Amino acid sequence: MTERLCLFDTTLRDGQQTQGVQFSMDEKHQIAAVLDELGLDYIEGGWPGANPTDSDFFNSSPSFANATFTAFGMTKRAGTSAENDDVLAAVLNANTPSVCLVGKTHDFHVKTALGIENAENLKNIEKSIAHLVASKREALFDAEHFFDGYKSDPGYAIDCLHAALNAGARWVVLCDTNGGTLPAEINKITKAVIASGIPGDRLGIHTHDDTGNAVAASLAAVDAGARQIQGTLNGLGERCGNANLTTLIPTLLLKDPYASQFEIGVTHERLKTLTRASRVLDDILNRVPTRSAPYVGASAFAHKAGLHASAILKDPTTYEHIPPEAVGNVRIIPMSNQAGQSNLRQRLAEAGLEIPKNDPRLGLILDEVKQREDKGYSFDSAQASFELIARDVLGMTPSFFEVKRYRVTVERRKNKYNQMVSLSEAVVVMKIGDEKKLSVSESMDDTGNDSGPVNALSRALAKDLGPYTPYLDDMRLVDFKVRITNGGTEAVTRVLIDSEDGHGRRWSTVGVSANIVDASFEALVDAIRWKLIRDDAPSQSVST
Repeated sequence: MTERLCLFDTTLRDGQQTQGVQFSMDEKHQIAAVLDELGLDYIEGGWPGANPTDSDFFNSSPSFANATFTAFGMTKRAGTSAENDDVLAAVLNANTPSVCLVGKTHDFHVKTALGIENAENLKNIEKSIAHLVASKREALFDAEHFFDGYKSDPGYAIDCLHAALNAGARWVVLCDTNGGTLPAEINKITKAVIASGIPGDRLGIHTHDDTGNAVAASLAAVDAGARQIQGTLNGLGERCGNANLTTLIPTLLLKDPYASQFEIGVTHERLKTLTRASRVLDDILNRVPTRSAPYVGASAFAHKAGLHASAILKDPTTYEHIPPEAVGNVRIIPMSNQAGQSNLRQRLAEAGLEIPKNDPRLGLILDEVKQREDKGYSFDSAQASFELIARDVLGMTPSFFEVKRYRVTVERRKNKYNQMVSLSEAVVVMKIGDEKKLSVSESMDDTGNDSGPVNALSRALAKDLGPYTPYLDDMRLVDFKVRITNGGTEAVTRVLIDSEDGHGRRWSTVGVSANIVDASFEALVDAIRWKLIRDDAPSQSVST
């Protein structure tokens, strides 16, 4: 018989404490919808009254099909009744069915931060939770700095938990606020809390990743008996982040003993949207997804070594702990100068190119890859460019357009405010069928800032591709990386570009040249060609 394990998401509050992260109200709605569709039990929307965005979000009254909408606040201030506390009033006025209050459980913080006696802090916790329950709200108590408090004075820290529980809290959550407690110690202390009379099915865990152990610490608390986990999508959070639900969810659903012992709100079918959910958040934050992220990273199922790829062809379980499609990810067989024919045939098959095992063209493709890598190319992280090379060798590349020439100018000048600014302008001449087209674009964005010569080139290239222009409406560049492959006056520049489209597809292309703009342009052209192939754009006969 399985037990219910509850998942509580704090992305919209804790995640917003990440340095450089600030959600708009529309972004909060978008993220909340993704979390609800995934199947989270609770979505904490923020702190009503703490800032205008959070207040507006609660006032917009978002509705969820799966999750319980939760407001966050703090226990009442000393010297004020719960009924007259402005902070509690703002939280209750958000009208959410659930409210989570944070309170001190470390005697050091009670004395230093609050400046009150331990007994008064206990009363504040009790009165605050009781006020929520009297207002017919489900109450949760976040025991701030609990593990440090337990190590300082275990009796008092546990008394704080019982004060909340006895006042009617549905959940009491143990918080490793500083993120420094290791998993074994969290397991031991959580067991002690349960032994004190706090039932496991009313106990939660909230960890931070300051030692890189937030996920392991959360699982250690579950092993000890806790039945709620708090965390954030992609591990967002203050300092090093919170427990990463993107890692925890598939672990709980796919790995024993958790998969056979527990039921969570995320189903196997919903789990297939996990990679997409992770990338939606990165997209909102304008961040490059972490390639090495467990389960959802672009490299999570990448097999570079020829020996590995050969085994993968026979049975994927030889080098994969789960099928990538279980979490909405894909298998990648990178091409590099370490590649053998097993890698090559697997990669070609993934691109829809079925080539017989002993086809002599396989050797020609490998030779071309290795020759280009000798010149500075790297196809390990540029699968789309590799596919285009293979198609060229196989004679399977559609003709879309031909670039006849391009030019980029960079101007440095003073603007009307007497400030020195730069401006780039790009001109691209292309031939599509028998028609020649000239496109011009500059690098100035909508806010009046210069986005650079590569941006100007990208805009000019995609500005007027005739019948192909509609195919590029949903395409955008999401990352741009430059590396100098050798030093001195003969340095070669390698540019890697990551692109994404509205279907959630993500692909990488590479360009190499002594000139950074030229290398960038090569990668840009490859990105567009790959997109047109994937969208089955019609071929054109390009005359010279």
